[in-house]
Amino acid sequence: MEINKENISDWLKELQDSICSALEKADGNAKFSEENWTREEGGGGRSRVIKNGAVFEKGGVMFSAVSGKVPEFLLKEKEHAVNVDGKSTFYATGVSIVLHPQNPMVPIIHMNIRYFEMSNGVKWLGGGIDLTPHYINEGDAKYFHTELKEVCDKHNPHYYPEFKKWADDYFFISHRNETRGIGGIFFDRLNADDEMSFEKNLAFWKDIGSAFSGIYTELISRNKNKSYTDQNKQWQLLRRGRYVEFNLIYDKGTKFGLESNGRIESILVSLPLHASWEYNFKVQPGSEEEKTLALLNKGVNWV
Repeated sequence: MEINKENISDWLKELQDSICSALEKADGNAKFSEENWTREEGGGGRSRVIKNGAVFEKGGVMFSAVSGKVPEFLLKEKEHAVNVDGKSTFYATGVSIVLHPQNPMVPIIHMNIRYFEMSNGVKWLGGGIDLTPHYINEGDAKYFHTELKEVCDKHNPHYYPEFKKWADDYFFISHRNETRGIGGIFFDRLNADDEMSFEKNLAFWKDIGSAFSGIYTELISRNKNKSYTDQNKQWQLLRRGRYVEFNLIYDKGTKFGLESNGRIESILVSLPLHASWEYNFKVQPGSEEEKTLALLNKGVNWV
């Protein structure tokens, strides 16, 4: 079958369906609501949101396929700048997921896989998965990274170390001097300079998307029934605040959505229902909170 933007989008919609089904089963109570939307400049999407569930306080599994004139900021990027004229158009499609759990012992997770092409023939794949525990459990961190490494190694032994470092560097809150969580993998502009390997890279990209449900439902199962205190909930709110800071200041997906006149509700669905910023908060020496902060660094070897 010919590989084109239409069947890539179709596959992404099927992925959205399967992930939503797996997450509803894991929650056991809440169901996703769906809203279809269109974009004036071209395209639209299918937004699915879950909230107030047994496991999920709020989360989104979002599909979009948008098109139109190439955004000005993309033409001016210093890194990976694209050489096109002002009449060039783009097509971008992807699935983006962020889930904020009720229990502080269940980690926040994010996944995004996306395909981008322009009318001049340039096209690429991007995406990744990263985990943001409120409390870092080293066994869970090892499991998460081992699963990602196995998917990467199936396609290219260089992918995991390269994309793991990319995630460490990308998901870094520089004004806090800490990583957003324990990272994962992140890649962008994959295939932009290597047209011959597109089919191979597409297979890798699809395997990353398909791995999401199994990895995260296992982490939910391990942690959803753990007890927690009011202190744990307060820490969860503070860590969510860090998540908000990253998404609004640094995240390129948020920037692309806002600067390409995307749908605001869908772009900002990644933000939690509740978060907190306590002035000059200090963790107690020897506490679990201090242990987590000590592991929010680049370059931690989890496998």
